[in-house]
Amino acid sequence: MSTKSQAASSASKHSSIQPNLVEQQRTQSCLLAQRRTLEMIADGADLTDILNELCRTVDARQENVISSVLLADAEGKHLWPAAGPRVPERWTKEITPLPIAANVGSCGAAAFLKKTVIVSDIVSDPLFDLNGYRSLALSYGLRAVWSQPLISKDDILLGTFALYYSKPRTPTEADLQLIEEAGQIARIAIESASSRTALQNALDEIKKSEGQLRQIVDAIPQTIMVLAPDGTVQYANQAVLDYTGLTIEEVMNPDFSEQIFHPEDVERLRSERSQALMRGVPFENEQRARRKDGVHRWFVVHYNPHLDEKGNVIRWYATGTDIEDRKQSEERMRNETLALRDEIDRASMSEEIVGSSNALRRILAEVDKVAATDSTVLILGETGTGKELIARAIHKKSKRAAQAFITVNCAAIPPSLIASELFGHEKGAFTGAAQRRLGRFEAADGGTIFLDEVGELPLETQITLLRVLQEKKFERVGSSQSTSVDIRVLAATNRDLNDAIAAGTFRQDLFYRLNVFPIEMPSLRERKDDIPLLVEYLIDRYAKAAGKKIMQMERKTLQLFQAYDWPGNIRELQNVVERAVILIAGDTFSVDETWFTKRAKKRAGPIVPFADDLAQRERDLIEAALKESRGRISGPFGAAEKLGIPRQTLDSRIKALGIDKYRFKVP
Repeated sequence: MSTKSQAASSASKHSSIQPNLVEQQRTQSCLLAQRRTLEMIADGADLTDILNELCRTVDARQENVISSVLLADAEGKHLWPAAGPRVPERWTKEITPLPIAANVGSCGAAAFLKKTVIVSDIVSDPLFDLNGYRSLALSYGLRAVWSQPLISKDDILLGTFALYYSKPRTPTEADLQLIEEAGQIARIAIESASSRTALQNALDEIKKSEGQLRQIVDAIPQTIMVLAPDGTVQYANQAVLDYTGLTIEEVMNPDFSEQIFHPEDVERLRSERSQALMRGVPFENEQRARRKDGVHRWFVVHYNPHLDEKGNVIRWYATGTDIEDRKQSEERMRNETLALRDEIDRASMSEEIVGSSNALRRILAEVDKVAATDSTVLILGETGTGKELIARAIHKKSKRAAQAFITVNCAAIPPSLIASELFGHEKGAFTGAAQRRLGRFEAADGGTIFLDEVGELPLETQITLLRVLQEKKFERVGSSQSTSVDIRVLAATNRDLNDAIAAGTFRQDLFYRLNVFPIEMPSLRERKDDIPLLVEYLIDRYAKAAGKKIMQMERKTLQLFQAYDWPGNIRELQNVVERAVILIAGDTFSVDETWFTKRAKKRAGPIVPFADDLAQRERDLIEAALKESRGRISGPFGAAEKLGIPRQTLDSRIKALGIDKYRFKVP
């Protein structure tokens, strides 16, 4: 005995001499049997007549073959003859009823195992050892038999279809297909010939069950939809209809997704959802669905496939859970986290505004005047003069004081990430964007945003910032939807923006929008009168932190402080005082005057501001790479590859530095 797979393996070694002819005969036989069977079923013919016609059709298409159909009884214990015009009558009587068991001939074994059983030679096969079946079969000239079980869609045994041969025979691939397809036709006939009353009762029961199931599904508060394998809607429960305000017919329209889900989410998830449906495994996504009043709310949608016995997706079940509250909570937490982090940074690195000089009093008077308005303020001054302190003072005195104060150091963020940092991004907007993220502008909504080193913004980001200042709107990276914010913008820079405008690295229209109320911070050398107060304040602060008690300060030390120019301004003053406090062993504050001597030494040659010097070095490197690559930006021999930076970053820096890349191209 062998199973179907074993027979197929054997068949590959014993192929037919005329495969094309055999295949043609098999195809004609199956087509004719199928057509005739369907015609008889449609005409309401008796099951016995249908099965006998099937056997006659198969017998007529092959030489030396006898086909038969046996049906299983209700208990599934025996097989009874149902059709076989050429089967010897005495053979039929001798084997009836045929027990369904693993060792009772090929048909009994096929019915028991629910597998195709191939007996290539009855003489040697052990299936015919018991109960005298071998001698009985040989007495009727039967030497080979192949049996195919007839299994219903519900995995119920209906019977067997068998082919008997007068000579030993191993089936070819064509033979195996013949018996399988003939058996399939027999199964259709048996199932179709069932009582119309029983069939109608079953249909009524199914409809009743479906109705009860839909009542249960409609009572579930979650939105539930049944989808076809390609994702089109086939059914939606009452929760979907109540939420959307649509009818079931409208929900089943092909454009349902475009009508209900947020345009950004439809576009963002189109490819991802399509690929997930093709994979056929559970997945989920988060998207916004429009309520019947026009408001979009966030949902997490879980997709679970229903598979057939072959593992193919029959349908999808999509359940949606409202997560709007969770999303809002996450955004509030992010805003609060950003504000708290900013507050911690401020407390750890900022100083109070200390001093009484005329220059400082002038600045504080300007702060008092502008704080009560919502005007944009541009704070100018050297590094270390306290520009951020003034920005915070403006915020504290404004009507937005209870809201967030968000600081952004524009020079500390890579140009390729600045837009995402300021304005946020959608999930999948770029490589690494694993989830939707709010930008600093949204985090500061209702409050104040401080753009430190605003002169370092790339030109493309300057355009977006200009729109925010003009319209209070922007788009997240990867989104086409405008987001509105109620925000006050404060900016600061240590650069001469007029020079940057002349160099083409800063937009003139943006400068005018920022320069509504300029505040020029005085350097520490212009506030000599404030130095004693500042030093006293700083000594007290750093002494407490170090656990020391400093009672007095040497007069010579104070003279050194007031005589020095302080090119690093207050920040440099902080560092000197902190260093001295660490080194002091007693209770008298003093410094080593060599610290100032070393600092007072001037470099030979003209003094070039650090930022300008850095920009020139960057320009020289980029131009050298462009020259070497003959103006090519990307590719294995392009300038970006030579510099080891992304192409987008290089394009951005070329624009920011005003480099003409075309002059390096070689015709």
